[in-house]
Amino acid sequence: YKAYTLILGEGLTSRDEQRDSNKRESELKELKNQAIEANKVLGVSDTYIYDFPDNRFDTVPLLDIIKVIENIKKEVKPYLIFTHYGTDLNIDHQITYRAVITASRPVCDETVKEIYSFELPSSTEWNYPLSFSPDVFFDVNSTLEYKLKAMEIYGSELRAFPHPRSLDGIRLNAEYRGMQVGLRYAEAFKSIRVVR
Repeated sequence: YKAYTLILGEGLTSRDEQRDSNKRESELKELKNQAIEANKVLGVSDTYIYDFPDNRFDTVPLLDIIKVIENIKKEVKPYLIFTHYGTDLNIDHQITYRAVITASRPVCDETVKEIYSFELPSSTEWNYPLSFSPDVFFDVNSTLEYKLKAMEIYGSELRAFPHPRSLDGIRLNAEYRGMQVGLRYAEAFKSIRVVR
């Protein structure tokens, strides 16, 4: 597959309101660079990055987010989309899910035939009691090391174990999902719409 990544949020400004603007600009630039480099490790063809406010997508008209997704879809013409789970703890993930579904309405000229939600460590499982119930599993035995290397590069988002977004946490989750379906390592997804 030829893969593209769309990152809608700037990803940082909600974390520490006390930083001075020069330091924040430098950190935002570093975060974007890490995201681009991590996607290269994964073989992503192009990474699109936008600057919607971190953890504040609910302050942006939904239509503005939908329009960005629609514009990227016109350019890329995707067949398959992976997006956030609709009941993630993170409000930006919830709104991204809604925007993706809206931007990919099942009309006759729609290129998107498959939509899957992924789990995101420290967001999907933390919205207890709403649980992620995957029904599609991909064998990642031969590719897990690429994901771990990409996460090392995307170090701004990495945390120390036992945080779920640690390298050990990511590997343990892949083992757990693999164990559910008789594989060494797997990634789990929830099918949202599949047209065959």
